[in-house]
Amino acid sequence: MSDFSGKTGLVLGVANKRSISWAIAQAASAAGARLCLTYPSDRLGENVKELAGKLDNPLVLPCDVASDEQIATLGATLDQEFGGIDFVVHGAAFAPSHELTAPFVETSREGFRIALDISAYSLIGVTRAMVPLMEKKGGGSVLTLSFLGSDRVFPNYNVMGVAKAALESTVRYLASDLGPKNIRVNAVSAGPIKTLAAAGISGFSSILGVYRDKAPLRRNVELGEVADASMFLLGPASRGITGEVLLVDSGYHVMGL
Repeated sequence: MSDFSGKTGLVLGVANKRSISWAIAQAASAAGARLCLTYPSDRLGENVKELAGKLDNPLVLPCDVASDEQIATLGATLDQEFGGIDFVVHGAAFAPSHELTAPFVETSREGFRIALDISAYSLIGVTRAMVPLMEKKGGGSVLTLSFLGSDRVFPNYNVMGVAKAALESTVRYLASDLGPKNIRVNAVSAGPIKTLAAAGISGFSSILGVYRDKAPLRRNVELGEVADASMFLLGPASRGITGEVLLVDSGYHVMGL
């Protein structure tokens, strides 16, 4: 694994110890990075603060990615505290629970707006705020988290699939925009993992079973494997890679049936 000593990073999307963002944060901290973790609400803030206590000298700051003002405040605080940012992990995603249970054709205008705002547009807003801080470091790496539901229909994934499709397209457009600044933008698309977000998807256990039975490796992926792939994309070994969606799903995506 790359040495991240002296590097600073921003990690969004930590909810609990099963979060993919938390697995990445642990790996980055173990590699020597100093991190800032964010929380969107007081309800989740206590969890994030407790987890952050396991890291080396982290910052823990509030940031609701639906608020441009809070994103701007986050950027200003990081500029003051860190003086620059080397990498960003964007794990923010949300859709109202009822949008994941009703038929997709019943998706509401407001539910669609919320899902796309939090899960896709926020990557633009956060990245824009971090660009000046990454420029101070001579460039940087932005990583977001996706899922195969961006490209294929999964039961009860509904508007989140549309949001993930928008997110992956956003990765490509940001990569094109920011490449001349030596800022890379990529995504990891993990196989199903029992996270807090997954708990909101009805029938999720059956999806785990299908992946386990059909994937070439005949198993589900583990958090540590997703974190390792993410560290690759955040670090110098992937310096020639941008605009990519890396699937870490035991090979499930290559199967036809």
